[in-house]
Amino acid sequence: MKTIHRKALRDLWRMRGQALAIALIIAAGVALLVMSQATLLSLQNTQAKLYAEQRFSDIWVSVKRAPQSLAERMAAIPGIAEVELRLASAAKLMVRDFDEPVQAQVQTLPKRQNLLHLRSGRLPETSGEILISDAFAEAHGFAAGERLRAIVQGRAQWLTVSGIAVSAEHLYQVKPGTLFPDFKRYAIVWMPEEALAAALDMKGAFNQAVIRLDGSETERDTVARLDRLLARYGSTGATIRKDQISHAILDSEFRQLATMATLFPAIFLAVAAFLLNMVFKRLIALQREQIAILKAFGYRTTEIALHYALIVSLITLFGAALGVALGAWMGQGLAALYQKSFHFPYLNFTVDGQVALLGTLISLLAALAGTARAVFAAAREPVAEAMRPPAPARYRKTLLEALGLSRLISQPTRMVWRQLEHRPFKALLTILALAFASAIVIMAQFQYASVEHLAAVEYRLASRHDILATFTGLRPHRTLYELRAIDGVDTAEGTRGVPVRISRDNRSKLVTLQGIGSNSTLHHLIDTSLQRIPLPEQGLVLDDMLADILGVQSGEHVWVEILEGRRQHLRLPVVRRIPGYAGLAAYMNLDTLNRTLGDSDLINSARLVVQDGKEKSVLRELDQHPQILGAEERSAGLAALYRMLEENLGIFSTVVLAMALTVNIGILYNTIRMSLSERSRELASLRVLGFRKSEISYILFGEIAILVLASIPVGLLCGYGLAALIAYGLQNELYRIPFIIYPSSYAYTALVTLASAALSALAVYRRIHTLDLIEVLKTRE
Repeated sequence: MKTIHRKALRDLWRMRGQALAIALIIAAGVALLVMSQATLLSLQNTQAKLYAEQRFSDIWVSVKRAPQSLAERMAAIPGIAEVELRLASAAKLMVRDFDEPVQAQVQTLPKRQNLLHLRSGRLPETSGEILISDAFAEAHGFAAGERLRAIVQGRAQWLTVSGIAVSAEHLYQVKPGTLFPDFKRYAIVWMPEEALAAALDMKGAFNQAVIRLDGSETERDTVARLDRLLARYGSTGATIRKDQISHAILDSEFRQLATMATLFPAIFLAVAAFLLNMVFKRLIALQREQIAILKAFGYRTTEIALHYALIVSLITLFGAALGVALGAWMGQGLAALYQKSFHFPYLNFTVDGQVALLGTLISLLAALAGTARAVFAAAREPVAEAMRPPAPARYRKTLLEALGLSRLISQPTRMVWRQLEHRPFKALLTILALAFASAIVIMAQFQYASVEHLAAVEYRLASRHDILATFTGLRPHRTLYELRAIDGVDTAEGTRGVPVRISRDNRSKLVTLQGIGSNSTLHHLIDTSLQRIPLPEQGLVLDDMLADILGVQSGEHVWVEILEGRRQHLRLPVVRRIPGYAGLAAYMNLDTLNRTLGDSDLINSARLVVQDGKEKSVLRELDQHPQILGAEERSAGLAALYRMLEENLGIFSTVVLAMALTVNIGILYNTIRMSLSERSRELASLRVLGFRKSEISYILFGEIAILVLASIPVGLLCGYGLAALIAYGLQNELYRIPFIIYPSSYAYTALVTLASAALSALAVYRRIHTLDLIEVLKTRE
């Protein structure tokens, strides 16, 4: 080993505390990069493999009833490679040891598209056997051989579970109209075609088709031709793959992971580069004479620069190696969460060597870039100049002194302030680095606040019912009297949902137009100030996302194509836009909607208020009602949301807090250590002159305290901006994240920053009290 290499190792050992703090920050950045990027690639590869194996469809289309002979005409549409017809229906299940109703989506066994991955058991061999989704089976502890009672179209029958399966079509198993899965109360069931055709009385007919495209035509043209062909059979419009609920939610998660893989590592590595720059500028300043001696002994400028680059590289490579290992471990945990949420039949998590190499190279480049200027400036300094002690710092009156305020503050405070004004750029960068860590904490708190706000608006303010009952079809308004007669039901209000295509110019969207009674007390429209909005007698109310997609403002008109019944085309005004967080929503006065469609008082769902303690008995009563397709408790949806909040965001917030503490402590520990190293002679002189240890500590930590306190408002502001950026990036047609930050989040973030400062100060406090005055004062100026 060369002499200069041994010097590098000795220098590294002397600064081991600072080096470790910087390496941990680098490790945090690399870990986040590896975790998010490896998880993203593993999920994308698994998704692509599963889609290929199961021959995932490109288009889904539902009709009321159509003859199977129509398949040939559908297959003849340009761009369509394969058509598979099937039957599908909503159903109710009765489950042992579970006294709540369970809704199910029943569909025929696939033949060529959306094939199944059999987790256990076997395929059905008789008409009385079925497959059930693994999420539902796991929630109830079911296995092959389980018996279930199913009600399909009012017909009850006993079915035997022959196997448990997973489908790429239902990776995110969520009930239509909801965002959060409830595996205990919703199931996917596959059964032989003959059995389901008999239950639906649809022998020789179909009500759903799945389609694969050949790419020869644009998706939009193929869908338009398909919709025209199937309109007369009650089609509500074709759904393309990107809008298919399971695929769309998974794609949204991919975008979030991609954002995490870009934004957070950049923050950590930028902070690490800043710290390395500070540390090595100080190290080089202390070793000016050593650099001159090395040059006098014949070492070239490049060799000296490489000497310091070696120290930087060792710190960085240690941090990167730790980060890759930590990222792989965290990635496995994150991938397991995704597999649990999306029920992939398998997930081969691997850390791609390119990802690990990318993280290492990025961190190394950031570190070298942060120290290059200081290293080369020192290495190029002439030998004679480097042998001289550095010129004393030039101090001038501080701002406080210029304003005549120096008499109002103590001498130690003036020393603290003078040191800050002497190096304003360093102070500014330290404040910004601490602010970045605070911003990360704010971002984690923002996600909690946003989901809680969403729950409060959607499940408490907008929806005031206890149970939502859905009918098998349109029913007269007087049906509500039957529901009110059920023991335990206090109030019942009817609503009507109509599938429509809303268009303006060349933009259109398939949505459900919700008809709400003008005097409804159980379903409210809420504005941005959380106040109830009265539903106008005429016209439409659209949520902001739908209005933006259509490019429409209040007072303008849109075309509304009704996709059921007589399929009218209506030109209606948009009366108001309102905020919305789930799906795309359009609202209209119920009486006006029925009158516009030429119908009498019709409803297809009802919202019920139930007496406390009687929810389960009411649900059982509704489950026996032949015209009730399904009923669900509002509290069940709320529980599913909070379960997601606890399982996913809780872990994420813990990781973020650990990372933020690492950044804060790394910055502050290095800043205090460098300040102590730079000012040790000054502090020792003050001790000799009679200053107490407490005053010396005040001078040293006072600077840090000002920086920390100054960083808090900057960090809160940066966190606000980061949260706003993330909230904007997560806006999509499936859900919107409200931009909400609670005041307590700011207080929590400030406490985290102050706690980090206290821990860092304690780590250095012992060095101040054990300062060797004689040894320090021996050093040359």
